Amino acid sequence: MKEDFLKYQAQTSPYPLAMEVSYAKGSYIFDTKGKKYLDFVAGVSACSLGHQHPRVNQAIKDQLDKYSHVMVYGEYAQHPAVEFCKLLAENMPEPLNKTYLVNSGTEATEGALKLARRVTGRSHLVSCHNAYHGNTMGSMSVMGFEERKQVFRPLLPDVDFITFNNEEDIQKITTKTAGVILESIQGGAGFIQPENGFLRKIKERCDEVGALLIIDEIQPGFGRTGKLFGFENYEVVPDIVIMGKGMGGGMPVGAFTAKAEYMDLLSNNPKLGHITTFGGHPVIAAACLATLREVTETNLIPQTLVKEKLFRELLVHPLIQEVRGKGLMLAAMVETPEITNEVIFKCQDKGLILFWLLFEGRAIRITPPLTISEEEIREGCAIMLEALDELAMG
Repeated sequence: MKEDFLKYQAQTSPYPLAMEVSYAKGSYIFDTKGKKYLDFVAGVSACSLGHQHPRVNQAIKDQLDKYSHVMVYGEYAQHPAVEFCKLLAENMPEPLNKTYLVNSGTEATEGALKLARRVTGRSHLVSCHNAYHGNTMGSMSVMGFEERKQVFRPLLPDVDFITFNNEEDIQKITTKTAGVILESIQGGAGFIQPENGFLRKIKERCDEVGALLIIDEIQPGFGRTGKLFGFENYEVVPDIVIMGKGMGGGMPVGAFTAKAEYMDLLSNNPKLGHITTFGGHPVIAAACLATLREVTETNLIPQTLVKEKLFRELLVHPLIQEVRGKGLMLAAMVETPEITNEVIFKCQDKGLILFWLLFEGRAIRITPPLTISEEEIREGCAIMLEALDELAMG
């Protein structure tokens, strides 16, 4: 299978890990040789309830027995999508009450950028250095990492970049700005949290000049940071929220939410302002609804902070300089990218899955399922410390 994987399936890097997967269950993935791996990555934050969660699986199976795709998005009322959007509105602060369902986080970014321009009638966009909001052309235009996008230029014009947590840069948001797009916690940059009310100050500037604040919750959202959405930790309510990854419990999905007055603009002047065939797919929406119910009806969200504390207590080692992030969106920071690589490869050999961040080579990603147990956290951290000890001893 590995040979066929490399021969027939397009790759994203020259050296993929190429683990041959047999099945996955709970916090573990099993390869075709029967080896068991504890998953500290959760499909890069997407498998928020672990693998094969019974509530999500049952919702998918039940919906498959009723109907799958029947009509393009926005034409028919389909129970799973309607119920999901309604429950989401009930769990979001006012006035965020209307949601457009799409197929991925990057498509949600595209829709949000379009909406900001449609609402304001302006073109100027502001993003952050080392930001990541997806990899399609519009999303790449607001990616703050030139090395990854230079060969694809020209991209969207009229985009400026500021530095996350740099208050002096806030003045770059002007009366020409349509939207400012920020992650509530910068992901690819190294799980950097906003400081000194940075998000709130950005929102105040947006209100002052008539721009919209777009907060990207694709990775922090759906309980990973101790709140349903990361922005709730920082005393700010954005104009548009982008989401994806963990919202589907492992299924491919994205969405953007704003107040109805804004969202309704996409349906007229012109009509079909944003369209998608498979957005709101009933089987995917059923998985989203089951996931949202599970995280809001249980103690999983507050437990992320308890589990974060345990990680911080356990991950003490001379080679770990600090642990960044919040909840179960954590990054163990080491001195060099070479150490990161060694730890990730050693841990995979020992049965623990870790991964990289997009732009910060010194970061070791730790984003396990929200359902991970304390026993599993201790098991994985012991493997990490063993690998670090081996590196320290040379």
